[in-house]
Amino acid sequence: MDTTLQDPLVGQVLDGRYRVEARIAAGGMATVYRTVDTRLDRVLALKVMHPSLAADAAFVERFIREAKSVARLAHPNVVGVYDQGTDGTYVYLAMEYVAGCTLRDVLRERGALQPRAALDILEPVLAALGAAHRAGFVHRDMKPENVLIGDDGRVKVADFGLARAVDTATSTSTDSVMGTVSYLAPEQIEHGTADTRADVYACGVVLYEMLTGAKPHAGGTPAQVLYQHLHEDIAAPSAAVPGLAPALDGLVAGATARDPQSRPDDAVELLGLARAARAELAEAQLDLVPPRATSDTHDNSEDRTSVIARPVPMAAGADVMEHTSRLELPPEPPAPARRGRRGAGRGLPPRPLLTMVAAVLLLLGIGAGVWYINSGQFTKVPGVIDMTEAKAKQKLRDEGLEVKVVREFSDVTERGKVIGTKPAVGSRIRDTGTVTIKVSKGRPRTDVPNVVGMPLSEARKQLQDAGLSVGTVTRAFSDETPQNQVLATDPRAGTTRRPGTAVGITVSKGEKLDVPDVIGESVADAESDLRDAGFKVEYAEERVFSQEEAGTIAKQSPSEGPAAKGDTITLSVSKGPRMIEVPDVEGENVDDAKKTLEDLGFKVEVDRPLLFPGDEVSGQSVEAGEKAAEGSTITIEVDGGVF
Repeated sequence: MDTTLQDPLVGQVLDGRYRVEARIAAGGMATVYRTVDTRLDRVLALKVMHPSLAADAAFVERFIREAKSVARLAHPNVVGVYDQGTDGTYVYLAMEYVAGCTLRDVLRERGALQPRAALDILEPVLAALGAAHRAGFVHRDMKPENVLIGDDGRVKVADFGLARAVDTATSTSTDSVMGTVSYLAPEQIEHGTADTRADVYACGVVLYEMLTGAKPHAGGTPAQVLYQHLHEDIAAPSAAVPGLAPALDGLVAGATARDPQSRPDDAVELLGLARAARAELAEAQLDLVPPRATSDTHDNSEDRTSVIARPVPMAAGADVMEHTSRLELPPEPPAPARRGRRGAGRGLPPRPLLTMVAAVLLLLGIGAGVWYINSGQFTKVPGVIDMTEAKAKQKLRDEGLEVKVVREFSDVTERGKVIGTKPAVGSRIRDTGTVTIKVSKGRPRTDVPNVVGMPLSEARKQLQDAGLSVGTVTRAFSDETPQNQVLATDPRAGTTRRPGTAVGITVSKGEKLDVPDVIGESVADAESDLRDAGFKVEYAEERVFSQEEAGTIAKQSPSEGPAAKGDTITLSVSKGPRMIEVPDVEGENVDDAKKTLEDLGFKVEVDRPLLFPGDEVSGQSVEAGEKAAEGSTITIEVDGGVF
């Protein structure tokens, strides 16, 4: 059944501006529509809060906070928010429309992804979250449904409706946390707290799901999934997909550590780890084709809704989640007044469900608030990527670990900050072990070698061996440096530059000399004059027509001017002028006759009477049919006109 036809907003114009054309999706808080902004004539996505929630000031505040949060971001991987407003009972956000699908659609269709594809999706997601984290707030509801993949291949993060400033995310005034149970971090479940590391945890779960096609924790109810988040480590993806690289297992393990202190501090740090993991993988490992997931590739009910989780103090100190969406796990009955406020109009769940809840509460009460990432004498390498050397050392020593420092050049990490660790962040290590931190020396540098006085070919080799490239080669005269040897470099020798920098070379043309003019001289005299001046001589293969006498020099190259001692001067020998047959121009108009002769290469003089000149040629100095030298002068005579 087409539910779009039954939607009362389809076909309406909100706020006198947004024409609603079709419903795209519906969630726990709002419905999203494809809309046309009639003012700017562009397609947008309009997110409209459910009218039943619009009366709740807290929900409206959270809804509007999404607009303000995303408006602070200008990032290509974040879905932009353009406007926010109300129209009667409708509260809406006008957002960027992304034509495509969600990551959930991709996982439902394909199951597990190849590692290359998974990383290609993860990295822009982390870039978007990293921008949010550095801007001061967290997403708090990362899941495949909120990752949009456009038809053009762009990846964007959507739905910052649960976003909250970092400095307010560590606790909430309502003691509640929101999110989707499969992606909630343990601290969100137990304490209702969420900072940037909660987003990191969710991204680790999403990566696991992309690599395996299934969620790491499975359960028949949300309570079962929450319990596993609190008490069970997420398994290595390679356990479900044999052949996955250990680097991917380590990436998931580090991001999903149950202790937030053992995770990367934020999405920027996790992005660095993801790129480092990709660099470790061979092409075959990146392109590993996983078996299609056979289970859990569909949305469970707990994935299609958000849950409000409220810690409820128990006798044994355990916390339990009150699930107030489609599947409800009611808390232990409190005072009647509170039950009336929160539970009005709700019936009690079936007895089997109450029995299950009681069992879950008992389990939660056994070890309330306590879990272990490792046991015995082991710990995990904490996240120190992109920290300063001093801060990284302190953090590692606080964990009881010894620190060794090595320094490496880096094109992307600024000087003095940590590039990586060995063992890698998140790896298992003895609590008295040694962690080697790689500290950036900044961008790599090399000194320009001294190649002055070398032949050009040797200078090229020296520069290339130093990791530099050869830039523009120019030539200049020098009385001291022999021809074809290097005069100077730019930058000069000893200057420090990045590898690959182009170095310009100036090469000596030798001693500067004036080339004598030998045109018109005999071959013997011309050659003698040039050799005496310090030049070499060679001759053009063919003689040329010229005004010079046959057998003399008609052309020289280069001509008069400066040249280097030892340069070769090329001489062309004249075979005399070209002889051209003179046409008959008598009787023609004087201007036409002049043009005809000049076009053939002759010079023309006109003999006119002083008084009353005419305009018709009456005679020519060279008879028609005779030959004259090209460039020679022909005189044409003009009779006087009629008086």
